[in-house]
Amino acid sequence: MDGYPLGSLDHNVPLIVVSGLSSDPPDQPAKAKGQGVLLRSDLPPLEGKEANFLESFFEEVDERGKSWTVVTREEHFRLRVKTVGRTFVLPSRRATLPETIEPLTTSPILHSPFSPLSPSSALYPDGLMNAQWIKKHQEEIPSIFVCFHTLTSDSKISVQQDNRLKSALNGMRATLVESGYKTRLVVIILGDAEAKTNLTAEIIQDRLEGVRRGTGLDPKSIFYIPPQESPSELRRVMDSIFALLYNTAIEYYRDLGRHARKKRSRGIVPQPTLPPTSGTSQTLSLPDWNFRYDFKSAIFAEFRQEIDAAIRSFEQAYEILLGQDVLDIIPSWSPRWNEARLLADIISIRCLRLHLWMGQTSLAVRRWQSHRDRISDFVDRRGRGTNNYGWQAWESRWAMVMANMIEMVEVPGLGPSTMTIFLQPEKALFGERLQPWELLHHTGYWYRIAARHLGARRTLAHRIPDDDRGAPDASPASRVASKAIRYDTYMCPPPHEEYPLNGNGINHAQLMIDCLLNARGQFQARKQHRIAAEISLECAREMATLGSWNEVLAMLRPLWEDKSFRSEWWLDISEDILWVMRRAAAETGRADIVVAIDWELMNERFTRRKNWHYDLAKSLDGVSSTSRPFITISDDVASSFISTSFAFRSKEGRAGETCVAQLSLKSEALQAAAPVTLSSIRVEFEGHLKPITLIHDSDLPPSSSESPVSVTPVALTEQLEGDAKESDEIEKEDKNDEDEDEDKAKDEGEAEDKDDEKEGQLTGKCDLTLRPGHRQVFEMNIPLREPGQASAFRVVLTYKTDTFELDYTLSLSESGKVTGWFVQGATKPRLSRPDGHILHIQPRPPKMKLRLVEPLGQFYANEPIPLRIGLYNEEDDSANVKLDIRIVGKVIPRFRVDAGEHKREVDTAEEESQVTGLALGHIASSSSLELSIHLDPAPAPTAYEIQIRADYHLESDAATPIVQVLPIHLNIVNAFEANYDLMPRLHPDPWPSLFDYEDLQDVSDGDVVQARGLAQQWCLVCHYASFATEDLDVVGLDLAVTAVTPGGRCQVVNQPELSADGMIVAPKTMYEARFGLVAQKITLDDRHPVTIDLAFVVRWRRRRQLADGENNTINVTTMTVGQYMVLGTEPRVLASVLHSSQEQAGLVRLDITIENPSSHFLTFGLVMEPSDAFAFSGSKQTTVHLLPMSRRTKTYRLLPLARGVYIRPGLVVRDKYFQKVLRVIPTEGMKIDKDGLLVWVPPAPEAEEKAEG
Repeated sequence: MDGYPLGSLDHNVPLIVVSGLSSDPPDQPAKAKGQGVLLRSDLPPLEGKEANFLESFFEEVDERGKSWTVVTREEHFRLRVKTVGRTFVLPSRRATLPETIEPLTTSPILHSPFSPLSPSSALYPDGLMNAQWIKKHQEEIPSIFVCFHTLTSDSKISVQQDNRLKSALNGMRATLVESGYKTRLVVIILGDAEAKTNLTAEIIQDRLEGVRRGTGLDPKSIFYIPPQESPSELRRVMDSIFALLYNTAIEYYRDLGRHARKKRSRGIVPQPTLPPTSGTSQTLSLPDWNFRYDFKSAIFAEFRQEIDAAIRSFEQAYEILLGQDVLDIIPSWSPRWNEARLLADIISIRCLRLHLWMGQTSLAVRRWQSHRDRISDFVDRRGRGTNNYGWQAWESRWAMVMANMIEMVEVPGLGPSTMTIFLQPEKALFGERLQPWELLHHTGYWYRIAARHLGARRTLAHRIPDDDRGAPDASPASRVASKAIRYDTYMCPPPHEEYPLNGNGINHAQLMIDCLLNARGQFQARKQHRIAAEISLECAREMATLGSWNEVLAMLRPLWEDKSFRSEWWLDISEDILWVMRRAAAETGRADIVVAIDWELMNERFTRRKNWHYDLAKSLDGVSSTSRPFITISDDVASSFISTSFAFRSKEGRAGETCVAQLSLKSEALQAAAPVTLSSIRVEFEGHLKPITLIHDSDLPPSSSESPVSVTPVALTEQLEGDAKESDEIEKEDKNDEDEDEDKAKDEGEAEDKDDEKEGQLTGKCDLTLRPGHRQVFEMNIPLREPGQASAFRVVLTYKTDTFELDYTLSLSESGKVTGWFVQGATKPRLSRPDGHILHIQPRPPKMKLRLVEPLGQFYANEPIPLRIGLYNEEDDSANVKLDIRIVGKVIPRFRVDAGEHKREVDTAEEESQVTGLALGHIASSSSLELSIHLDPAPAPTAYEIQIRADYHLESDAATPIVQVLPIHLNIVNAFEANYDLMPRLHPDPWPSLFDYEDLQDVSDGDVVQARGLAQQWCLVCHYASFATEDLDVVGLDLAVTAVTPGGRCQVVNQPELSADGMIVAPKTMYEARFGLVAQKITLDDRHPVTIDLAFVVRWRRRRQLADGENNTINVTTMTVGQYMVLGTEPRVLASVLHSSQEQAGLVRLDITIENPSSHFLTFGLVMEPSDAFAFSGSKQTTVHLLPMSRRTKTYRLLPLARGVYIRPGLVVRDKYFQKVLRVIPTEGMKIDKDGLLVWVPPAPEAEEKAEG
């Protein structure tokens, strides 16, 4: 859209001029001569951070106003904002008479400077419309004039400042009224930094009201902004103000549109200031004025964002313009003809944009096609026809208009990220049958149309006669006049500039390249690879015409490497790509690409080019190269004229034997091509086969058979690693005698890489000359060494000349590929079978036995694991053995391997640990060897998968490896399982007092702090059982405190004691152990609860170790008990019982202890209900008051009526403040159920004796 006048296609939105933010003079030189209306104020402009922020804010708003995207409902305003200083010049509403006009007797009727009625206008006298009128309303005449001022808080000058502000605003209002424009004046007053402290809301309101009354402004035209704390708050205030002003601006343009429609309805042709006197000029007719009024109404509707009204007015103006009363009567040789065509384009473009805004994509495409067809009809009927470069230039421009429109409008659903190729028609057209080209496609479609028309433009431009290509100053006037009539130069240069005789004209190729690159990017983004590749080829052709050879290579190389055209047999396109690429590669000195393309063009499926050598030895003739290149390509990049296959005679083989295989090479070169002699062929395998290298031997006689297939037996020589290196060194010496110094280093590096890749190789010598159309089959006997699957997966063909060296790699690993077996004298293979390049090598059966010396038993966590392995050689010959041990599990402990003199130790590892290559030396036939594996104790239950692999070879056949494997599964389980109960006990010691200052201690650095806080006693009951399959000796039971909350301490005060020999624990039998704990806080003022982590430790050993006299190793099993919370902050009630002595037989003492560890005063009520099961002494109902950090005990004496039973005291403890009943916690000799506390009354001593008797 660059060719259209500036401003003629802009998205028209309301214009607001902001004054007072800058002291820069206005950029309006045309108005500085005294023309126009000057708005001026002597007040200083705003300064400071707020002024800078407002300037940047208005720049953002103005930039957003230039966007072509649709104004959505969520967008509160879209404006163009122009910032000026304290002066601004409005254009004059009336044009002045030219200075050359003599004074008139009567007063002339003056019109706008932009009207065709004014002699000073460019449209005078019969021009329709130009972009100056649109620019006037978009850039020069604002709908709102906004003045920024500051409200000072200084009371000494506030009155004077307000009066100056009133005077300046009154002057501006008077100037606006005198100008005749309906621009609205708006004042925005900012409070200074001290306004918040020095001015109250009433004072500010009074001063603003005084300014408003003194200037006569509307209340909606004056705004006050108090000092804002952040730019974001100021932005929010300005957004709300502009949202209000936007509605006022819309009303301004609604008045202008109403005025234009009113003038149209009059049906009167206005009179010009001066009648035209030059030639046949005449003023505009009534249809011309109706066109102007409709055009203005449409523009003002766009200002208001009224899309329907704008389309209606534009279409009305378009029909008038292309009607019989306007464009039909303008002669095609007149400049007004092109101006009318330009107006038709502008209206159509604006209609396209409006349709896209409304989502009417198919209507937009129809509108685009309709305008093209109508203009084509007009040009054919009234113009210079459409068979010229000018029309094609417009066609390309018109296609680019649609592409640019889609990009700038940002049509939803058509971006590259959506992968959408075209949009579905709108609902209004669902019932119609649309053609594919009536749907809106993405921009790549339109750019490609533009490129095609640019190509047609170039073709027609090159047909211009030489007489018309000369400069006008060198041609007779008559020829210049006829040339002007014959050629259409609408928005394009004349013939002498389009395609001059001398010099450069229009660069059509570059224009096409720009369009094609844009189109290619869009097609590629949507995965339309075929059409993108076609466009790339077109673009490369144009780049070749410009001599941009590097760009040609960059464009075509991805297509060449992709091979899509060749794989789908689009040979004409493939051949075109190859020849263009070859020329570009030759021009840029890319020898590798030249050779690769020549290799591919040798294929007979391509068309033979006359006078071309088709000889690979001549590929680099005429190509500059600084050194002898080494070229490496594969069939993934370039296709080959040599096809290859590899087949094994049988599907299976056995290690230690041999297998017959065939390598087939066929030349599919053109018959006129020269024979190709390969220097070597290398066949590489996946699996356990060494690579095979066939070397060309020039001393061998070439094949004289005329048969299309030749079968040649090749003897292979097996070389081990040392022999291979020696032969390679000899080969390198031969190369050094023949090649240059660069080639020497390169060949040595390649030979070293091949040595590292395989230990040894198979080599053979034969004649490697291939004639066009001839198949060469090499039959080989391959020794098999290692078991497994082997498949031939690639063949490397090496071709060497004096100028270059080439390695071409052909892949053989196509699954399901059918290959056959060739015999001498037959042209077709026999015994065809799929996957003939795959061989299954069966292992040689091992006779080396691996066994556990002792049966595998059950192992437990926390005990070492010994394994004894025996190797028994039952082979007929001695064996050289290497051992690999691999252990798999979650966490592998440290282990060691002991095989006599050979020892290894491996540290702890994650998931997998292994010992590889442990050399055990020679084991004679019928001999054995024993080794042991010792694993460190596993910390938890787990499972280990142990694989012991013996790799050995016999002394009589060192090249054939044999493998024997012993898998062992170890399942490690826990020897013990336990469950736990933590029960409270009453601590015998009194609690510390808050008022006991004598217990405070002064702790120096390094001293151990003595615990002075609250203490509680607990009992951990452990029920444990053995899950072993045999009796175990438990020699110790411990309880470990593993973690305590900071600020607390915990210690074990008692634990079970065992004899020196321990105790025997039978399998699956439950045992009990009790541990006493005391938890205490360090300080008395610590209010946080304390948590402890405990672990139950069992020290044990197997009994059979003692019986067998083995090492008396003590195993330690640590079981996590869990985390418990002790020393909480809530009160608790503990019940303890004490039975009477013999003198007071039958009495039971029940102590109720209430603990208050909180920092509050608490009150509890105790109620003891009478019972039929016992009598008691003590308070039946009492109240207990507890200070913070204290405890109290209430005692009851109970006399049970029966012995040897549980009695249930009806004791209730209630918090009197919260009315919450506290649970009574039992200690020793008691228990609790759902109904409450139970106290055990032991039987009388006489009853116990009778029971024992």
